[in-house]
Amino acid sequence: MNSQNTYTRGVLLCLLATVSWGAMFPLMDSTLQHIDPFTFTVMRYTIAGAMFLVFLRLREGREGLRLKGERIGLAWLFGTAGFAGFQFLVFFGQDLIGERGALNASIMMATMPMMGFLVNWVLKKVVPPKFSLVFIAMSFVGTILVVSDGDIGSLIASPKTAGADALLLFAALCWVVYTSGASYFPTWSPIKYTAITTVLGLASATVITAVILAAGGVPVPTAGAVGSILPQLAYMSVIAGFVGVLGWNFGNRYLGPLNGVLFMDVVPITAFVISALTGVVPAGMQIVGASLTAAALVLNNLYLRRVAAKAAAAPAPVVASGSGSGTASGTGSAAPAPVASGSRS
Repeated sequence: MNSQNTYTRGVLLCLLATVSWGAMFPLMDSTLQHIDPFTFTVMRYTIAGAMFLVFLRLREGREGLRLKGERIGLAWLFGTAGFAGFQFLVFFGQDLIGERGALNASIMMATMPMMGFLVNWVLKKVVPPKFSLVFIAMSFVGTILVVSDGDIGSLIASPKTAGADALLLFAALCWVVYTSGASYFPTWSPIKYTAITTVLGLASATVITAVILAAGGVPVPTAGAVGSILPQLAYMSVIAGFVGVLGWNFGNRYLGPLNGVLFMDVVPITAFVISALTGVVPAGMQIVGASLTAAALVLNNLYLRRVAAKAAAAPAPVVASGSGSGTASGTGSAAPAPVASGSRS
């Protein structure tokens, strides 16, 4: 496969993934009218998890399913963050907000790459480049404009909405932690990490949901309610949950994470367009905020490219040979590794 075909395939796969994820937020508006987000998440990932396991078995054989000697507890922790933390909180927060919940939830997706720098800072002590900190702040200013419609005081005046938005932000953080967790399993392929953590996270999600249902936190869905959301369940499980994830994994392999992460901007754009077509038109300041967040992602990407180019052009240290110890001359700073904390929803 030549480089042009590889690039084109990567672009198409990343577009497929992010468009499928952008569409799921408006779709959840109708779904949440019939079923709670907890039960729906368990149903969704029971289907998607089974598909991932079958795909893993086909791709890697029995070796792919072998976990002896692996850090299962750590994989369970990351899976729980992704499939109980993110999946529960993002749709629960969307449900609490109501009509504009899809717009608020989708814009949080575009903040994930910027959050990745902060997570790496905390977990791996990798300090973000100085201008990346500026773009991180810019991204969150845009998010605040979206969730407040430009009225910052409304976040204080309406604590319920502010609390729901905080859930969305924390949900996004959970997914960034989950995505960063792949680096702790360097011998696992992206497919294996996704499949194993999906199953382990699903176990946590099932237990939590059972407790919520038993305690009467949400009503047990009726057969009629489940039947009414089967089309949404099929889309969320097969298209957004399975096809979207594979598209994202392989698209980033073809393009590289620095290019792939830019496609996260497609998620809120897709959600905004679909919401507008269904009658939920974004407010002017929401569009401004979304544009600001998107601009922060693009500018940070360009900045990292510039830093990487300077590092690549820097002369290599010269080691003088001598009778004893060598003396290194010249200095160079390594370019920061780009963080592609995109979403596998």
